[in-house]
Amino acid sequence: MFADQTIPPSFFIALAGIVGAVFGSFLNVCILRWGAEPKESVVRPPSRCPKCEAGLAWFDNIPILSWLLLRGRCRRCGQPISIQYPMIELATALLWSYMAWHYGWTLEALRGAVFGTILLGIALTDARAYIIPDEFTWGGLALGLLFALAGGLQSLGAALVGAALGFGLLWVVGVAGTWMLKQEAMGGGDIKMMAMVGAFLGWKGVLLTIFLGALVGSLIFVPLALAGRKSLVPFGIFLALGAAATYLVGPLLYAWYLGTMGIA
Repeated sequence: MFADQTIPPSFFIALAGIVGAVFGSFLNVCILRWGAEPKESVVRPPSRCPKCEAGLAWFDNIPILSWLLLRGRCRRCGQPISIQYPMIELATALLWSYMAWHYGWTLEALRGAVFGTILLGIALTDARAYIIPDEFTWGGLALGLLFALAGGLQSLGAALVGAALGFGLLWVVGVAGTWMLKQEAMGGGDIKMMAMVGAFLGWKGVLLTIFLGALVGSLIFVPLALAGRKSLVPFGIFLALGAAATYLVGPLLYAWYLGTMGIA
């Protein structure tokens, strides 16, 4: 699993966690600024307190640790800083550490960590602002294709087929749903997101992601609708959950399904 046996695997896992926490810190910025109206740059201005807008010194911007040392409050104005910041940093740290533990010091570990980080960004931005930024979808699509290219032309071909199917399938669903419901049934962000998912998971992963996302979404929102509580459906959250589950346990689900059908 780990190529260099002279260095303890725990070192690589810890290093991956640190890198993940740094990416989590940047992901916080992306979620808040790309989900803002109007959209803001993630470069300018530098990190600042969301309450008094005072710029943060480098020692107040250390992932997880700074929030704990400051006890969740701004050094200047004393106002609370959302626990979202350390929680996302911790989540990405654990995600990257898990990938390093599971796949070792390999390209697949990096691919899984990047894919999971993008899915987390999509889910949280959609939950907060009902929007899936193009930077996550088109940028993620490009990264997915680059990872596939590293596996050769056959891998790239599978990624392109998956991206095309993901985009096309949800586009058809959106058009048909809009025609039947007489209102927009599928956001453009969801459609572009599935192109990105297809680049990472291939065509089978697209189908399983949509199935799992629709299943989880239905279990949550159908009871609410029956109870008379109507609300917007941030479908990107459920697609992200479906894609994460597909990446982690998709092969097991495929094997189980084929087994129940008597195919394998």
